Amino acid sequence: MTETPELRSRTMRAVRSRDTTPELAVRRLLRGMGLTGYRLHRNGLPGKPDVVFVGRKKAIFIHGCFWHGHDCQRGRRVPLTNADYWLPKIQRNRQRDAKHLTELARLGWSVLTVWECDLRDPIELTARLRSFLERTV
Repeated sequence: MTETPELRSRTMRAVRSRDTTPELAVRRLLRGMGLTGYRLHRNGLPGKPDVVFVGRKKAIFIHGCFWHGHDCQRGRRVPLTNADYWLPKIQRNRQRDAKHLTELARLGWSVLTVWECDLRDPIELTARLRSFLERTV
């Protein structure tokens, strides 16, 4: 079935950049670990990390596998429509993400990227979050 331009436009408008399902799931895990006091989408930092622990200088990005070109089944999927637009767009997203990681490291921040597919194993993800947040620089 081919989507109409109107349907595709409505679908794309519904894609959120904040408070996504993966982001809310990670925040739920952090609260379950007893961690509070983090900031969301800190404007003054490169890339506006999704979760920021200012005092610890720790930043967490929560990426959708498709949108950020993760090396998993969903991230490697080639768009069925308008691939000439989407493939370069996803590549630019990856380059931008790498630039933000470099800039944050230069500023002395530790960064963890949580991928949407990581949420399939919340026990493992909780262990990764705990390890990342307990580690000192």
